[in-house]
Amino acid sequence: MTFWHSLRLLLLSSLAALVCWLWMPDASALVPVELSDLSYRECADEVGEGMVLSGSVNAANCFIVTGKATNTSGKPVVNADIFGRIYDANHNNVLPNRNRLGAIDYVPPGDSEFELRISVPANQPLPLELSKFKASGFTGRVRR
Repeated sequence: MTFWHSLRLLLLSSLAALVCWLWMPDASALVPVELSDLSYRECADEVGEGMVLSGSVNAANCFIVTGKATNTSGKPVVNADIFGRIYDANHNNVLPNRNRLGAIDYVPPGDSEFELRISVPANQPLPLELSKFKASGFTGRVRR
């Protein structure tokens, strides 16, 4: 193989790598989504009837957390994981082993509404306090 042939192969492969890198969708970068105007309500009877905690036979109450999601990225965000803390009336963490509470499948640019269903142990006193809620997702397609 001649020097010029090797140089040509090196340049072509470098150019191909650069093109692939520039056109690669940016799905690996997390995009923050602000969550605000948080509130909750009890689930409809047909949704929460007979609910128990995961991995347990303890009774649970079903609630729907609602709020506003603000996506300032200018691009749709998919698979946005929701994180936060939920405390009972005595300021006890009702989901102590869970930081990730759920997900929003699709968040369009700008403001939109979201809902999240949660299960809370039935012995936790109300009202609930929703704290430090935030979300982050991807602007590209992500395999799940």
